[in-house]
Amino acid sequence: MFRRFSLFSLTYAQKLTLIAAIPLVIAVAAIALLVAYEARSTAEREIRTLERQLLAAKKDELRNYVTQARNGFSHIYGRAAPDDQAAKDRVTQILSAMIYGKDGFFFVYDYDGKNLVSPRQTEFINRNWEGLTDRDGTPVVDEFIRLARQGAGWHNFVWQKPSTGEEAMMVAYVVGLQDWQWAVGTGIFVDDVFATVASSRAEVEAQTRRTFFYIGAIVLAALVMVFVSGMLLNIRERRLADAKLKELTQRVFDAQEEERGRVARELHDGISQILVGVRYALDNTRRRLARGDDAGARSPLDKGIENLGTAITEVRRISRDLRPGVLDDLGLGPALKALTDDFSERTGIETQFTTVVFRNRLDHDSKIALYRIAQEALTNIERHSGASRVTIDLRGHKKGATMRIADNGRGLRSRPGEVSPGIGLRNMQERIEQLDGTLRILSSRGAQGGTVIEASLPLSHLLPPEEEAAPKRKAGS
Repeated sequence: MFRRFSLFSLTYAQKLTLIAAIPLVIAVAAIALLVAYEARSTAEREIRTLERQLLAAKKDELRNYVTQARNGFSHIYGRAAPDDQAAKDRVTQILSAMIYGKDGFFFVYDYDGKNLVSPRQTEFINRNWEGLTDRDGTPVVDEFIRLARQGAGWHNFVWQKPSTGEEAMMVAYVVGLQDWQWAVGTGIFVDDVFATVASSRAEVEAQTRRTFFYIGAIVLAALVMVFVSGMLLNIRERRLADAKLKELTQRVFDAQEEERGRVARELHDGISQILVGVRYALDNTRRRLARGDDAGARSPLDKGIENLGTAITEVRRISRDLRPGVLDDLGLGPALKALTDDFSERTGIETQFTTVVFRNRLDHDSKIALYRIAQEALTNIERHSGASRVTIDLRGHKKGATMRIADNGRGLRSRPGEVSPGIGLRNMQERIEQLDGTLRILSSRGAQGGTVIEASLPLSHLLPPEEEAAPKRKAGS
């Protein structure tokens, strides 16, 4: 079975190579057509010029022949009367003797169409050829007579070559002897001119084909270079992508293990110890009740109930850290408010949260991203900054939404202008880049130290008012 070719089944590198190759092929094809057109136009002009020059040379040659012939009998014609038959015979003898080349000769017709001189085709002599035409229907003798009556002229027609018997194009020059009513002329075959022109055209066609061949070879070489470079680039990019994918996968695994370790530590250090205390209190209560000490059993039972309440609170806190329900129920602002209040109460760090109400119009992914960035930032502040004051500001504006987290701690342990490559900061960066946002981290050390984290999201992540109003009406119903 043949596999159906589909553009959508191509890989990214193949599509990139195809996109790079198509404009190249189109551009080269256009250039090739333009070059061919210009070359043919130029060659055709040159060929036509050559044809005109060759025909002009032939005509000059014919005119010289006729002039020489007329000079040869002008002393006879100039002195003879119109009815001087002896003079006419002498002139016909002179013209009959004037032959040149293989096919050149002079002919004479009177104005009635009778042939008087035709030395290479004697069968024409003394016969009337009025109305004679060539194979294409072009008048021959009648046109000779017409041109002679006018004085002189050129005529093109097809005539049989005396040397070969084949027909070819002839160019004739005719002059009129008005006193004798003769049409005297000679012709020359121009098939050699047409052969030269045809040879030139064939050479131009061959040169055009060679040009197309060379251009095609150049295009093929360019396509091979594009393909090879695309493959090399694809291999390189794939290796880099594989390396980045492995690094990202390892970081995901590290993040998962870190999160699991954090939850495990909180369960072990917090809830597990509290539950052990609850169990000890219940065991103590049971033993006292078994001894009949009802009054003494009340104190450990109250302690166990208190510890159990603490365990419930811890479970809720861990659950809120993993996935805060207030984020889905009330929105990002209340969720960040609850996060900062809990952080301030737990760490003793003065925390201030401010926001400009923009009606909870952030989409779901944006709310989660900003909440996790704030959560990660507060965790880093608690562990590393030594800060005594933290401010978080969230607001929407005409370009989107921005959350700014600032502390007065010792700053990042890196050179000025550099961002620490910790996994927490990388997680922030990747979360915001997935939403086409930007993350800025400014840090300074010293007396005026501190760190500022500014996460901005584009306007495309703010929902229109009508899309936000619909869920509210549905929840109210």
